[in-house]
Amino acid sequence: MAKKKQELTVEEKLAEALVREEDWPYVVPGNWVWVRLGSVAEFERGITFPASAKNSMPGADLLPCIRTANIQESLELEDLLYVNRSYVRGNSNKYVLQNDIIMSTANSRELVGKVSFVSEVLEEMTFGGFVLTIRAKHMLSRFLYFYLRFQFISGKFLSESTQTTNIANIKVGTLNEYTFPLPPLAEQQRIVDRIESLFDKLDQAKDLIQAALDSFEIRKAAILHQAFTGQLTKKWREAHGVGMESWEDVNLGDVVNGFKYGTSEKSDYTYKGIPVLRIPNILNDGLIDSTDLKYLAENSQIDKYSLQEGDVLIIRSNGSRDLVGKSAMVYESEIGYAYASYLIRMRPTKIIPRYLVTLMNSSIIRDQMFKKAKSSAGINNINTKELASLKFKLPSRTEQQEIVRILDDLFAKEQNAKDLCDLIDQIEAMKKTILGQAFRGELGTNVVWEASEVELLKESILSK
Repeated sequence: MAKKKQELTVEEKLAEALVREEDWPYVVPGNWVWVRLGSVAEFERGITFPASAKNSMPGADLLPCIRTANIQESLELEDLLYVNRSYVRGNSNKYVLQNDIIMSTANSRELVGKVSFVSEVLEEMTFGGFVLTIRAKHMLSRFLYFYLRFQFISGKFLSESTQTTNIANIKVGTLNEYTFPLPPLAEQQRIVDRIESLFDKLDQAKDLIQAALDSFEIRKAAILHQAFTGQLTKKWREAHGVGMESWEDVNLGDVVNGFKYGTSEKSDYTYKGIPVLRIPNILNDGLIDSTDLKYLAENSQIDKYSLQEGDVLIIRSNGSRDLVGKSAMVYESEIGYAYASYLIRMRPTKIIPRYLVTLMNSSIIRDQMFKKAKSSAGINNINTKELASLKFKLPSRTEQQEIVRILDDLFAKEQNAKDLCDLIDQIEAMKKTILGQAFRGELGTNVVWEASEVELLKESILSK
């Protein structure tokens, strides 16, 4: 008969906490040990309360309550909910403490397991039922935070979560058995210092890149405004003896051959029929990304949804207001593709397709769409009637061609912006690499003669 937990000796409890060397996920320096997370951390679930108890503003006897939306790369405290202090029920463990690690344990699959670190607590606050506080014992909380962050960005928590409807969950029992490489305490501090030093340099570079990218986007928006108000081709018109009177006032419905909603027929990666363009395929620069395609069934009859070169697709419905109305043009490589129901197809007639898609993504049209888009249950929509009523000034076809030519020349530097975006992605990849090296003892910080943390584990066991 197995012994009860309280009947185990210190040595037996230590054996439970340590991972046998033959079961180590990978080899670490000789003075490190692999342990189960539950032996070096405590877990505290958040409070529960009815939806009616939520308050958006502070008030008497109300506490700020951390929720999943607040768990970002740094803990975000600008958008808090407030609940009555009575829901804490006098349990001091339900208050957020300095050096807590706060994890999102119930969220969408891509966000489950995301963690934030509590550097300081400026006021009393609690945390909700979809988050969990993890409190390190006899080790550095910041070290544990970086390890959990590494597991999150590596997709480890996603693979170990359970799924209910549209929510992924991580159970405390799973975290309790999670294996964890534990170096000596002094080495933990050196690793944290090295990570933070390297991350600080990378963040400085990222800020400079983002500033350059923001500057490019501001210049681009100004150029597009000049293009579609006639300022960009002022000298061209003077040279050709025409004036702004050649620009006519039109509605979008006047210059396209109708609007058509996409197919609601189911598509899947495993089907063998025609490729279907969806919202993720519509890129910011008016282009289509065909690297992530789903397909219709082989027997699908979708001629009426078949795309032609020069068609323009518009996102008509999305949870993000900024995505509604985003447009992309169909090129030769997408001829014959179908398109999904959250997209609308326009077929230009009195307007050059390249001119139209650039106009659709400019502030002149986007500002109108933001005003016309309607929101219902968190979803933003714009319909064909509202699209048809969008107003703008349209130059002659010859001047449209000149505007497209000038924009192509000016935005040849847009590749620089794409390169900057790639650099930001590379910085995030470098952070992941640094974390991976840190928890293999490969940052050059280990001191081989330092004793392992087994004695601290014994202290932790004896203190229970």
